[in-house]
Amino acid sequence: MTQHDSPAPGSDGESVRPDGALPVVAMDGPSGTGKSTVSRRLALRLGIRYLDTGAMYRAATLVVLQRGIDLADAAALAEAVAQSQIEISTDPHKAAVTLDGTPVDSEIRSGPVTAAVSAVSAVPAIRAQLVRAQRELIGAGGIVVEGRDIGSVVWPSAVPKIYLTASAAVRAQRRAGELGSGSDLAAVAAVADDIERRDRLDSTRAHSPLAMVADAIEFDTTELDIDEVVNRLVDIVQAGVGHA
Repeated sequence: MTQHDSPAPGSDGESVRPDGALPVVAMDGPSGTGKSTVSRRLALRLGIRYLDTGAMYRAATLVVLQRGIDLADAAALAEAVAQSQIEISTDPHKAAVTLDGTPVDSEIRSGPVTAAVSAVSAVPAIRAQLVRAQRELIGAGGIVVEGRDIGSVVWPSAVPKIYLTASAAVRAQRRAGELGSGSDLAAVAAVADDIERRDRLDSTRAHSPLAMVADAIEFDTTELDIDEVVNRLVDIVQAGVGHA
């Protein structure tokens, strides 16, 4: 698994700490909190790279669905993912995920992938593969990394570690909007049920569960719009890396 279309660390506009190190910003939290939009915009504002680790797990899930592998067969799932070539861009201007050379940006957001991704993500051997790839992509830093175990497992030395939250109702409404369901009450209720299911699975899995680490900054986005969230996070990140 390799990155591509990524600006070089230390490029113009990139946030650099006084000691010359480049920041690694960990952005964790459950679905519907605005992680993806906020993380991408934060990376753009800071002039650094962006990595959506969830997209990597979704691509792995697409692999096993395309091959018709039983989700209960952990060994077969891990072998299929290991045999596949998943590439992901870390350029915040251009999200791109390819599977064996084929763009799959739309496919990984499909209903079947969303329904199966928690099960695939819970396989320890798959998590080990993808965590290694994520650490390689992070490299020397200069990146905002979003996911569910960034501050706890992937990059525990990240500064700062942000944990985004929002009320259950707002999370469901936001997610339904992303899916094009708008304010349809039945659709929002269905999304709320799916979010609750994924939260339960992700929080209770044995390996790398969704959890807020002790030194993370909890950030509730319920009453804030995207611009307000990003503005506040820019201040937090710059304070953490020595900027005024």
